[in-house]
Amino acid sequence: MPRDALANPVALAALGALLERPMHPYQLSAVLAERGVPVNRGSLYDTVDAMARAGWIEPRPAERAGARPQRTPYALTEAGRSELVRRLDGQVRAPRREFPEFLGAVSHLGVLGPDRAADALRERAARLDARIAEDQRRLDEALAGAGVPRLFVIEAEYALAIARAERDWVRAVIEDVGRGRLAWPRPRPHGSEQKNPEQQRDQ
Repeated sequence: MPRDALANPVALAALGALLERPMHPYQLSAVLAERGVPVNRGSLYDTVDAMARAGWIEPRPAERAGARPQRTPYALTEAGRSELVRRLDGQVRAPRREFPEFLGAVSHLGVLGPDRAADALRERAARLDARIAEDQRRLDEALAGAGVPRLFVIEAEYALAIARAERDWVRAVIEDVGRGRLAWPRPRPHGSEQKNPEQQRDQ
């Protein structure tokens, strides 16, 4: 279990959060969820246990708040800080081919037909516009209103750049569909699939 749990992508986010302050797993789960990190609580507990076994984090004295059960906070060790630096350095340097949900949907765009595909893409572009505007507002508020250093919210800046690039691409595809630059093949009549030579010999 430990080695598999250490390979969980949430380990990097957990190490980064524990760099800020010690936390118990329940608190760590809430912090990661607030930051948009998909967290399965059971998987996170396995990851925390594995990181403790690896010496990346260490338990602190248990805490009790009111009638709640005692919880053990964990603090980052020097070994954990070194592992965090190693993982961050590797991920920043080497781009990986990822397979987001939208990429999978786009690979089958032809199934929708030109009209429905264009309509779906228009709706996506509108939703992206709304999300970009809201995320930009929050970023501006954090930078100007709350005085947060830019480095501390650089991931929001990156997410905005990705969202804008996607929206611009979606708009370009919509235009290509409308102008006929992205053509759909004519559907074949049902039962007209070409037979292979072996099928032809059998008849």
